[in-house]
Amino acid sequence: MGKSQKKKVMRRHNPMRVPDSHLPKGLASASKSSSRSNEILPIIQKLESADGAERKWACVAVSNLIQNDPSTRRLLQGKNVVGALITRLTDSEEEVVVEAVGALRNLCIDGGYDICAEMYNKSILTPLKTFIPKISNTLSQFLAEPKNSPDSARRIVYDFADNVITTLWCLSETSNKALNAINEIHLVPFLMSFLAARDKLPLATVTAAAQCLYVLTDDNHPSITDVRTDGSYISCLLSIAHQEDIGTPEKKDDPKSVTLAVLAAGTIRNVLPIPPPSAASFLDIDKDVVLPLLLPVISSISLPDTSNAVQQLIQRQASEPQMENLSLNHAPKSDHKTAIEVELELLESKLRTVQLALEILTGTCATLPDPEPDLPVNQEDEDDEGACFILITIELMLIVWCLEIDAGDNVDVDMNTEPETTVTESSSLSFLTSLVSPLLALVQPTALSFPPLASPSIHPPTTSALSAVHISALECLNNVFLSLTASPNPAISSDVNSGLTVWNGIWSALSLVGTQTGLGQERRQEMWEVAAGVLWGIGRVWKGNLIPDGEQVNVLIHQCNAADDPRLQVKCIGTLECLAQAPSAVEANQVISNYLLSLLPNPNSPSTIATEPMIQAASALIDIYSDETLPYDTNFRQGNYLEKLAACLQPIKNTVKTIDRRKEGGKELRRRGDEVCENLGDFIQYRRDLRL
Repeated sequence: MGKSQKKKVMRRHNPMRVPDSHLPKGLASASKSSSRSNEILPIIQKLESADGAERKWACVAVSNLIQNDPSTRRLLQGKNVVGALITRLTDSEEEVVVEAVGALRNLCIDGGYDICAEMYNKSILTPLKTFIPKISNTLSQFLAEPKNSPDSARRIVYDFADNVITTLWCLSETSNKALNAINEIHLVPFLMSFLAARDKLPLATVTAAAQCLYVLTDDNHPSITDVRTDGSYISCLLSIAHQEDIGTPEKKDDPKSVTLAVLAAGTIRNVLPIPPPSAASFLDIDKDVVLPLLLPVISSISLPDTSNAVQQLIQRQASEPQMENLSLNHAPKSDHKTAIEVELELLESKLRTVQLALEILTGTCATLPDPEPDLPVNQEDEDDEGACFILITIELMLIVWCLEIDAGDNVDVDMNTEPETTVTESSSLSFLTSLVSPLLALVQPTALSFPPLASPSIHPPTTSALSAVHISALECLNNVFLSLTASPNPAISSDVNSGLTVWNGIWSALSLVGTQTGLGQERRQEMWEVAAGVLWGIGRVWKGNLIPDGEQVNVLIHQCNAADDPRLQVKCIGTLECLAQAPSAVEANQVISNYLLSLLPNPNSPSTIATEPMIQAASALIDIYSDETLPYDTNFRQGNYLEKLAACLQPIKNTVKTIDRRKEGGKELRRRGDEVCENLGDFIQYRRDLRL
């Protein structure tokens, strides 16, 4: 069971804001499902108009029409709106260029990877690169002579910069090909200039720069190196992470200031280890910066309250007069938003900040650091020490949390005490006890999290953000319990009540998620995929103490049978294995073991599942029946499992031999398969020697 790794090929910080996978493919279907299809042709025509005012109007119209409307977005995309807007980036009219960038930015955010890939393939980077020095020069003039620049002019440039940066951020997540092209631009100095002048610039623009920097430094060594080699960059990021020098009191109270701090902390973590002589190289970034900042963030929001607030706002919006159809004479401004729309975006922004914090915490809670290809040996040693600290931290955190569940004690904090692994001395890190409970709360779906296909979401951006928060919280929990399985702690595993609290909390969430599949239900399936890993981790920590529930066992079996992903099947089998080892659960043990046996190949039929889960099933049966003194061992004897396993041994070996070592992960899977075959042979001989 591996930790939650960052995806290397398809980057994932910015999931599609308005999901459209539930919509049928094709232009005809998009035209039928869009209520604005009659307005598309005039827009496309006016994008090519000789009149600059009409071209500007068309760009603004695109931004307005795609808002929360995936059908219209698809229809526009089918009419080559992306290519038309990219052409407008070299328009002779500056206002048209400004509006075209804004429309492309909105398409990036709402449309996700497909549209970003189309933009990259249509060479959007060529005009975008020319904007960067122009923005830098203009901002330098504004900062040098602020009184000589009208507010309206500054606002246009700030918005323009925000749109360009956000588009580059989205493009960098499209593919490694796009990322490599963006690396050649060397954006780090440009982005850091916004962060350095944060007290003089709009918070939204600075936050966009911080978001782009965070993404570019995620497992991307050119940008990591650019940040590491300038000590002033590190100092600036640390200052922001500590929420210093944000600017006016209004800025400090703005929720974006929290987002900015979280992004700075995430960027610092991305570029670890920080080389001397920077003062930050002597800090424990996770302990001193990341955890103290992020734990309050994930505890600061109530998902049910947010969901209810969105529903109330949508009801109010439905009762208010709608904006009239677009007309050339009364074109709305591209930044025109009603008060309700502003409130909805604020709530979505808070959800995205929590998601971001969870994403960073997931890395913090990982057992081992991601490998760095160019690290000197001493830096690798420093990373190992950091990983050890996180592992001990998680153990202590769970210990204190367990104590609070059982006794309701409030543990005093002594920040000067060295961390130890005993319960009595765990108070030195009791400031971390707030992690598990808020994670469990963030896992629980709301009414807007996973709407059924027959009833689409009343506000897709909120639904997308909520489901992303749930999945991110599960990924964090996955790494928490993986860390605990890597270093078992008797103080935690002996507290069965705490284990049941977490176990029941996950199942409570899954019961609300349901098992609906099909188009538009991809996030439900992703929820199950991550949750299965969490269940397996909990099962391993409290193995033998979780009494199987018949319905839960059936759901796990169903998920394993229905899954197309071998990794999900492995997780389900691993969880079933842990449940089968509850000594008193004789009946459940029989159900699980019979199912696992059915997954193995035999002389008469091949395995019904992929090779990796088949190997896991064989390994599970060995572990379940390795102790013949347990009450459920009667199932092994009465079910004639010994002879059934003996008959499966050679077919399993034959299947393992077919593993292609040249494929990704093939070498490791073959090694694992050979090991299980050898263990199974020894296990069969051991059981025969017992003569039971």
